[in-house]
Amino acid sequence: MCGIFAVIGSREVSPLLVDGLRKMEYRGYDSAGLATIQNSNKDHSRNLIIRKSKGKLINLSNLLKKDPIQGHVGIGHTRWATHGKPNEINAHPHIDFTGEIAVVQNGIIENYRDLSHSLLLKGIEFTSQTDTEVIPHLIALEIEKSLNNDCSPNGETLLISVQKVLSLLEGTYALAVIWSKAPDALVVARRQAPLVLGFGEGEFFCASDTPALSGFTRTFLPLENNEVALLTPLGIELYDQSGQRQHRAPSLLKGTEFFGDKKNFRHFMLKEIYEQPETAQLWIERYLPIDLQSDTSIAFPVSKSILNKIDQIQILACGTSRHAAMVGAYLLEQFAGVPTKVYFASEFRYSPPPLSSNTLTIGVSQSGETADTLAALRMEKERRNATNDINFCFHQLGITNRIDSSIGRELDNIIDIGSGIEIGVAATKTFLGQMLSFYGLTLLFASHTKKRNKKEILDLSNDLRLVPRQLTDLIKKHDSLSKELAHLFVDTKDVIFLGRGINYPIALEGALKLKEISYIHAQGYPAGELKHGPIALLDQHVPVVSIAVPGVVYEKVLSNSQEAKARDARLIGIAPYGKESEIFDELFSIPKVSEWVSPLLTVIPLQLFSYHIAAHKGLDVDQPRNLAKSVTVE
Repeated sequence: MCGIFAVIGSREVSPLLVDGLRKMEYRGYDSAGLATIQNSNKDHSRNLIIRKSKGKLINLSNLLKKDPIQGHVGIGHTRWATHGKPNEINAHPHIDFTGEIAVVQNGIIENYRDLSHSLLLKGIEFTSQTDTEVIPHLIALEIEKSLNNDCSPNGETLLISVQKVLSLLEGTYALAVIWSKAPDALVVARRQAPLVLGFGEGEFFCASDTPALSGFTRTFLPLENNEVALLTPLGIELYDQSGQRQHRAPSLLKGTEFFGDKKNFRHFMLKEIYEQPETAQLWIERYLPIDLQSDTSIAFPVSKSILNKIDQIQILACGTSRHAAMVGAYLLEQFAGVPTKVYFASEFRYSPPPLSSNTLTIGVSQSGETADTLAALRMEKERRNATNDINFCFHQLGITNRIDSSIGRELDNIIDIGSGIEIGVAATKTFLGQMLSFYGLTLLFASHTKKRNKKEILDLSNDLRLVPRQLTDLIKKHDSLSKELAHLFVDTKDVIFLGRGINYPIALEGALKLKEISYIHAQGYPAGELKHGPIALLDQHVPVVSIAVPGVVYEKVLSNSQEAKARDARLIGIAPYGKESEIFDELFSIPKVSEWVSPLLTVIPLQLFSYHIAAHKGLDVDQPRNLAKSVTVE
């Protein structure tokens, strides 16, 4: 969600900015733009040059080919619209009333209405409908005051002016600022929105996410909350909220895969579906090797102190991560015997449950930057610290695919799902990785609580070890079947997904995937709830997808499916092949497995089903409209 990339150095930055922004396209955006400070050949003056375009980055790239710009300092941005429509006017960068200052910003300025009103009273006119535009105007006014006090226009002037303006802003932001009168300066700042600095050879970078630095540098330094940095061709100066100079050593980016390669696949999403067997196999080799010691249920990187004195678990998550958390909650309660509840992270801050001791709070975020989840974790930590009760035991744990993210830096206990970079906005292999993380926690807690005997724990472990091969077979079989059936659902307007027990969250995830990439309205329900309202929607135009896995609710799900079929709904089954499956009009068969591990398999046909419908409709599968991979605003 929104991407910032900025550069200062000795090279022409325009192509570097486009390259950096391209590596963050997965975040989701609807317009793009950049600004540089260019020397005039006529009078040797320095001018602020802006290029912006609506839509994909290729539009901006083509614009620059027709009308190139130069400069050794620049800022770039991909915008996901919050305030104002996704058009060229509202695209970033935004400039001030003098035309000399440019700003790009992620996040939301919550008091922008009051700030814009005060600026309007000063006679300053606005050209966009964004909250961001107040920032360059406010900086320009501060610079004007400094220059009136005989200060010379330089990087320090810009830095001080930005620091003063930041104290006026309420909300969240990550921003980068350039000023034509200080061409050797780039000022960046953050509050509750991710921003990292990159250290190159004779040049320095700022980006919303580390993949943007790929190919430029492996040396990076995350900005902390409320920090401001001044970047020049000579180096970086870092300051805290009070203006005190900070000194921290940068780190090296771990791993080598920062930017995805589509290989021979039509879309990244399909490639990432196919990568799930490898994701599962790597997880097993890392955490559940066959040579585990007999007294160890799983080689999980979780402090033993977390297991002690934990009476209950609360999980905070959004979207797909929440569905993985729901599978996890079922496992932790029903298999490991630990009371567990899942909360919408976006709602938790405003209606938290009463505080109770001996609680483990788990935050789940694929990107590690989900604003709602981070804010909920921070609030929970603050209110528990405020109890001042040394006996009030609580721990926090994060589950993420990005250990170098905000959640990875802020929490002491982190589980790395290790799924590799995922480009498609609709999560697939990271969803699998998140679920596997909960299976690991389940084995850990089940062993600790003695809720299950050693044989039951070993059986679940062995079932998990079979999953990679089962995934490979399922993907190969259902890729072709989904492709064959896709044309039948191109004109479908509504789809209902049914599941019970541990597979109810998979019904929700299947519905979400279809909504996200095919733009077909879909809803997931516990199968037993069908007759309590949703059944009124059913007719021959509303397909029903039913997940029916042998187990405690198998017969119940089949009965609920019959209810749908009796209303002329086209019935699609996710179930083992057999006599019972004859009720389905279409069957995506799965092997007969333990109900405990079934969610890892039942989700595969649903991912492929959604993918092929969207691909058949010719939609942008990897970057669906209005969505973002990393949701960094509330």
